[in-house]
Amino acid sequence: MNKPGPITAKPLSVLAGKAINDVFARQGFASRELVTRWAEIGGAEIAKHTQPLKIQWPRPVEGQPQEPATLVLRVEGPMALEIQHTSDVIIARVNRFFGWNAVGRLALRQAPLSRPLRPKRRPPPDAAEVAKVAETLTSVEDDDLRTALARLGASIKRK
Repeated sequence: MNKPGPITAKPLSVLAGKAINDVFARQGFASRELVTRWAEIGGAEIAKHTQPLKIQWPRPVEGQPQEPATLVLRVEGPMALEIQHTSDVIIARVNRFFGWNAVGRLALRQAPLSRPLRPKRRPPPDAAEVAKVAETLTSVEDDDLRTALARLGASIKRK
């Protein structure tokens, strides 16, 4: 009888990667990087107000060179005019990312952006509580480490 080989765990990104790539391919994206790295490609200020939805590729005409695609962006309503004025810059950045003139124009769709809600940032621990915890850390010689541990202890106590 043959023994089965060792079972190795695969990262979730490997298992889900094929399914995710298929979803992006249906929207015209050759890879998911344009969506996942949009803040790097478009710039932080542009990415705050836009999201790439899809790339529309024109049908090829036999005997003629392939025309560039249209990048469809979801834009928050009030920023649409500003994004329209910076469309040349966005197209240049996207084409620089691809390494060739893949995108020739932008199409804007005004809609609210779908962003995950960020958890609220908790306020720093109370200074009196930090001082109280710091008194118990007399065995720690390094001042910076003692301060950091006192803040951590006060934060844990607060929960």
